Amino acid sequence: MVKETVTDSLPTASFSETLSFLFKVMAPNIAKGVIVRRPGVVHFAERWALDKRSVKQVQAFSNKYGKGPLLFKTPFKPMALVLDPDDANRVMEETPEPFATAETAKQSALSHFEPDMALISHGKARKERRRLNDDVLQSGCPMHSFSAHFTQVAEEEVDALLKTVYHHNHQLDWPLFFDAWNRIVRRVVLGDAVRDDYSLTQELIQLRKAANWGFMHPKRKRLRQKFHDRLAHYVEQAEPNSLAAKLSDYAPQGQAKPLDQIPQWLFAFEPAGMATFRALALLCAHPAQNELAQKEVDKNPQPQPDNPFLKACVLEALRLWPTTPLILRETTERTCWSQGEMPTNTTLLIHAPYFHRDDRLLDVANRFAPNIWLDPEQLKHWPLLPFSGGPGICPGRHIVLLVTSAVLASLMKSHQYSLDPPDRLKGDEPMPALLSNFHLCFRVKHTDSPSNQTDSAL
Repeated sequence: MVKETVTDSLPTASFSETLSFLFKVMAPNIAKGVIVRRPGVVHFAERWALDKRSVKQVQAFSNKYGKGPLLFKTPFKPMALVLDPDDANRVMEETPEPFATAETAKQSALSHFEPDMALISHGKARKERRRLNDDVLQSGCPMHSFSAHFTQVAEEEVDALLKTVYHHNHQLDWPLFFDAWNRIVRRVVLGDAVRDDYSLTQELIQLRKAANWGFMHPKRKRLRQKFHDRLAHYVEQAEPNSLAAKLSDYAPQGQAKPLDQIPQWLFAFEPAGMATFRALALLCAHPAQNELAQKEVDKNPQPQPDNPFLKACVLEALRLWPTTPLILRETTERTCWSQGEMPTNTTLLIHAPYFHRDDRLLDVANRFAPNIWLDPEQLKHWPLLPFSGGPGICPGRHIVLLVTSAVLASLMKSHQYSLDPPDRLKGDEPMPALLSNFHLCFRVKHTDSPSNQTDSAL
């Protein structure tokens, strides 16, 4: 699909502008870790507001070149930066043709641990694998058929986490939360038998660390095979109420590759944990919104509650601090734009923080505004992309929002949280360009919530 026939070339950045793009936009995101985050670099990027600088740089390109996209003549292949909201929406809606999700750099990274995943597949293979993901994750259904069980898993693991917190001087930090989060993920994806299989998670993390380097790091084939065999063992058991159980309906024939879709489900849950921890920090810094969240927790039914406001808080954490800041596509043919033509095999880059935090056009750019997600018509045509968009949208988004909101609700039942130190995030100031989840810490206090008067486990 093309917009119109044009013969002009797209605007092309100068050499100095290309350097600015590479050093201010690309380099900080690559350094932080595109597949697994590097805590020290994330902390450095937050302290020196590198993400704010990257947004300002893209705004400068927009002010100079208008709608774009803006071409960059980079050493390996042409790249184009999307500057216009309508163009960003077009790229999302016209995925995978002519804008493929199987972009070259993305393939080189993800092939370290999930070479046959739908996200980096194309043609018939992508179609079959995407259909499997949509079916198992029930992408079109706001509530997965296993929602009640997933909610129960979240509640059980949060309860165990809080008992541990009370033995750690009433402090909740990222390592404690991350351990609990991984137990939830393993149980949701593979079943209760995998709850304490820390080695499975560590093997995946090691593969992802190699993936951070893309083609520059050799494949760890033995480790990947070991990880693959461990997954196969758990899938063969197919515990009820797990996502793995749903795979039993798919024979390992054709190009669907059922087993090979699971690493992405495990991997993609980690950013959701980061967003959950940041959402808790946002609520601590905003008493009015925290009160609304607490009211929702207190009135919600069991065992399958819906938490629209808590989901909105998670979405807002993802807007303020996107866990996928660089959304990549690759053109499969020449495409036409209002300002010119773009060649085949061009990497298209959508810089999510630029659209999410564009203070030239968005009143809420740097504020915590969860209400925008409760009335989607407010920003219907604006590219807010916490889960990508269009046909390439994350098929597990509903499960992610269910689990993240269930974890937040379970944390808030009969407990109050405050940031430690208290000035870690200030609600009366613009939200920082980045918030390191690795360096967040909370003081936890038990309360007598009306929703859980009988809970005296702590």
